[in-house]
Amino acid sequence: MGFAMRHIIKGVSGVLLAFSVTVSVAAQAADADFSNVEERIRMLAPQAKSIAISETPIEGLLMVQIGGDIVYATADGKYLVQGRVLDMHTLEDLTEGAKSEVRRDLLAAADTSNQITFAPEEAKYDLTVFTDIDCGYCRKLHAQIDEYNQQGIAIHYMAFPRAGIGSHSYDKAVSVWCAGNQREAMTQAKLGAEPDPAQCDNPIEQQYELGRELGVTGTPSLLTADGQMIPGYVPPEKLRERLDQMAATVKAQ
Repeated sequence: MGFAMRHIIKGVSGVLLAFSVTVSVAAQAADADFSNVEERIRMLAPQAKSIAISETPIEGLLMVQIGGDIVYATADGKYLVQGRVLDMHTLEDLTEGAKSEVRRDLLAAADTSNQITFAPEEAKYDLTVFTDIDCGYCRKLHAQIDEYNQQGIAIHYMAFPRAGIGSHSYDKAVSVWCAGNQREAMTQAKLGAEPDPAQCDNPIEQQYELGRELGVTGTPSLLTADGQMIPGYVPPEKLRERLDQMAATVKAQ
């Protein structure tokens, strides 16, 4: 028996898409062919480093991981869907859960030896923070770095020059990471001082590309060890409350 589904979803590009698809569940089950779907996805994204396909709780709808992004495809390979899947009974964001797993794995495999860290002696939470030297809210966050540490939050900076590789912000990040005292150079740069020009074997481009793969589009972007993303500036006390809530939710699952 056929049925119609109408969804309004928010695409990864931020555009609201409305679509209506009429399908046969029995036909979908018969047509489910991961290799066929992967072939079609590769035609649309030939530069994708990796593609992983898995089933979802929705019959006939497959989840497709393309690098660090999540999209969906019908099992017959006819339709590609960009957006989020929500369980309307539990209100669980299944897409965000899948993205968190992807980000967690990417972070676990990332080189963290070149982070610039500001941490208390005993940290309750460790956050990877993608930062831009010239970003106003990044500067506001750094101005309160001691308060974050007092809340038991360790900040591990990675560079994400929003203007891109080769920009002046990129050059500033290189100079900070190549400074003899990285923490002091970071603090002075966040205060608006022009860092002393310096060059070295640096991780800026690598960290920038990692940020893009993780789905970072703006700064500051805060990521927990389990891959959850907190976009934008959050005051120290509010951030501790939010991290406590997130940890409690994960523990309860």
